[in-house]
Amino acid sequence: MILEQSVKEKSNLETRPDKTGEKKIFGSILDPVERISEVWFGLVMVLTFTCSLSVRHAGRNEVKSMLIAALGCNVAWGIIDAFMYLLSSFVEKSRGISALRKLRATTDPEAVRHVIADALPPVLASSLTVTAAAEIRERLNRLGELPQRPRLTRDDWLGAVGTFLLVFSSTFPVALPFAFINDAELALRVSNAIALVMLFLAGYAFGRYAGYRPWRMGLWMILVGALLVVFTMRLGG
Repeated sequence: MILEQSVKEKSNLETRPDKTGEKKIFGSILDPVERISEVWFGLVMVLTFTCSLSVRHAGRNEVKSMLIAALGCNVAWGIIDAFMYLLSSFVEKSRGISALRKLRATTDPEAVRHVIADALPPVLASSLTVTAAAEIRERLNRLGELPQRPRLTRDDWLGAVGTFLLVFSSTFPVALPFAFINDAELALRVSNAIALVMLFLAGYAFGRYAGYRPWRMGLWMILVGALLVVFTMRLGG
């Protein structure tokens, strides 16, 4: 992924849709793993609040305070996650520019292969030949002048907004039962059922994307999510 951001920067005009309707080839702003991770993270955060509610003694004021606290926590963490997304994008772009400069500065075939291999997943890097690396280098050299410094693009900012919204919106399905059901104990049961379903769906989606037994991954996500909630509550979170 080291070179990907720099390639995207320089090929931006070629790959965005133009007035003739040319198809964009970059795909979605947030990849599937990022989207699922943000929803899963938001679920774990809101569960630490809903599960800490003492339903036997909870009145409307206690429920309201819990909902406000859960909402505020996910807003705060959504902002933090969005900032970290921008920081990660900036660092990745900077590394991409540095890698491309290093690639253009060397003529040694093995060094070229090494630089490009560092930007690939290990399985692909292990099969990268010197000849293939030379062809990739030749194509990258056609990109023209490199930017002097990394810059955050419109897609980066949209990705940060998307990150915030995913964390924030994951609060509502779990918190809504407390807003519409007067019986706190029943509301908690409905809320937990919704959370379990959402955790399972997040794990199922992870499994499908990873090509690993979606049903088993869904069940594992329920277990891991429950354990994280317990640990967080035990530590005073």
